[in-house]
Amino acid sequence: MNIIIESSLKTLQKADLLLNKLSDDDLCNASVSPYYSSIGSHVRHILDFYDCIFNKNEDNIIDLTARCRNLDVETQCNSASNYLNITMEKLKSLDFNADTKIVVIDDLGLGKAEIAYTFGALLSQANSHTIHHYAIISYILDRLEIQFEDGDFGYNPTTPKTASNKC
Repeated sequence: MNIIIESSLKTLQKADLLLNKLSDDDLCNASVSPYYSSIGSHVRHILDFYDCIFNKNEDNIIDLTARCRNLDVETQCNSASNYLNITMEKLKSLDFNADTKIVVIDDLGLGKAEIAYTFGALLSQANSHTIHHYAIISYILDRLEIQFEDGDFGYNPTTPKTASNKC
């Protein structure tokens, strides 16, 4: 199996552990300032990103703005777990060449733009994107006083474990 896929699966597995710990009320609780987003909205957003990747068209175009946004995933742990399992199964069976050139459509704040990528670069971005959202989820968990015992949750693997003065 490709290292990008293995890394993504390892990262996504953390969401499975989290969803097994949460109640539906925890998943959709949007009471934490300043953004008032829920754990569920972040989980749904992560999985929608992967879903866009799986919807690559015959011209090797992937539209990251074409997200399904199933609100049940934001409010029901079972729906979120099902979506996660489907995503992980699709990743496991993904047949790709990391060097394949693709075009990614995204909105960077000024409207949709077409950006040249490789498939491997987009999958790598998806993994980093997931970790970034885990950091936000970790903040929400802390404010909701929900313990999640994973010292790496929300930390990029390159993040130092101790303070360093190297710049």
